Parts: sequence; structure tokens; C-alpha cells
Amino acid sequence: MRSTTPLPVQTGAVPGADPTPAPELRAVLWDMDGTLVDTEPYWIAAEFALVEAHGGSWSHDQAMTLVGQSLLYSAGVLQGAGVNMDKRAIIDHLTAAVIGNIRRQVPWRPGARELLHDLFEQNVRCAMVTMSEGPLAREIVAALPEAYFEFLITGDQVQQGKPHPEPYLTAVERLRDSDPELSLDQCVALEDSAPGVASAQAAGVVTVAIPHTVQLPDHPGRTIWSTLSGRTTDSLRALVAERAAASAVRHQPDGTVTPAGGGR
Repeated sequence: MRSTTPLPVQTGAVPGADPTPAPELRAVLWDMDGTLVDTEPYWIAAEFALVEAHGGSWSHDQAMTLVGQSLLYSAGVLQGAGVNMDKRAIIDHLTAAVIGNIRRQVPWRPGARELLHDLFEQNVRCAMVTMSEGPLAREIVAALPEAYFEFLITGDQVQQGKPHPEPYLTAVERLRDSDPELSLDQCVALEDSAPGVASAQAAGVVTVAIPHTVQLPDHPGRTIWSTLSGRTTDSLRALVAERAAASAVRHQPDGTVTPAGGGR
């Protein structure tokens, strides 16, 4: 397991170079369930079937509280709803049910594959950051036509799941293995759930919320898009530039700090 200690923000400055280089999009961090693929109906159906098989009761509202949460947390909630299995067994059962559905049909989210391909063509690095475990994530990646993702950070690789920042900080640490000057401001996270958005914002990366199953309120620390359809690499570059401009407004040359306007 990787450390949960927050990573220092690196500026990417080079000795003797312009201290304020042009902002550059260098990595995109993708959530999977609900952002890349619409697997939430598969998870919810598996939850209903499992709880009912154990004589318990489950509701749509209860299912909504698990969207974006770690599987370990979700398993505990299902135990409370009457599932008489240990957490590991619950996770394995749900994952197997979702994989079975994925093998019949992969429900891609609108615009997701097109954006992935555009990033690939523009040589922007992509990593997946999901609370699903490795077996399911690999099924999704195998269904893509290219090796779009450099690596996967999955729920079974971290000690603290979303909404903790560890998943995204772990991804940035991996990216810095080959790009030590990468800054958090040069990374964009794409998320659909409240726990996922909270995780990305806490990690300090530029955060885009694309609400799907659960609506998300406006907040200064994130940008909200209704869909990925029509979005391109340049759309994400614009957000990185927007973050850099806001930072420049906050930090004046004389050392004073001026509040910047809220995000979208």
C-alpha cells in the first residue's frame, strides 16, 4: 500500500527559467463507474439481489448513498441491511455480478471514449482512479480499442478510499515517477459522484464534476459539466489555464494576496 501522507505541491520550475511558465495540461485522471462507464445500474441491481437473498430490505435511496464510495464501506452498509456474509465475500459477489453484465454489454458514458481518444492523440497521459477493484477495471480497459490508460489505481491498491484524497495523490505520485516536475495544477480529474469529487478536490487537482446518478451542487473548487459529449483536450487545457490565472490573481508580485473569484 502507498503512503497516505499528502504529497507536496511541486511548481515544475526550472532554475534560470521563467518563474511563471505557461500552464500545461499534462495528465487526466479518470473515475470509472459513472464517468467512463454507466455501471451504477449493474451495482444497484446486484445490491438489491444480494440483500433480498438474505431476507433483508433495500431501497433506491440506500443504493444512492453508496455511489462513489469504497467497496469496503459499501459492504459494511450491506451487512447492516441484513447480508450475512463477511465484507470480502460481499465485495467479491458484487464484483462478479457486475463483471458478468459488463461482458454482455459495456455501457459507455456519452463522450467518454471520444475524449479519451483525443487525449491519446494529443499525447496527454491518462490514468484511471476508481474504487472498483482490479478485476473489474481491467475488464473495462480491455474493451477499449487502444492502451489509453497508463496505469490503474483501484480500490484494492489504497488504504483509504474516496472521499479521502489518497487515491488521487497515489495517482499523481505514480505520474511523478517519470515526470518529477508535474504539479497538481497540471492534472485534471473527471468525476461523477460526491465522494469522488471530494477526493479529487482534497488532493488539489483541477476537478471536473459530471453528475450522473446523483446531482452535485455548485462549489467554488470544481467545474460542473452536464456531459463529456463535445468536450476535447482543449476543453481541459482551458481549465488548467483558468486555474493558473486564478492563482496569478491571488498572488500579486508585491507578495500581497488578493482573493480570486469563485470557481464554476
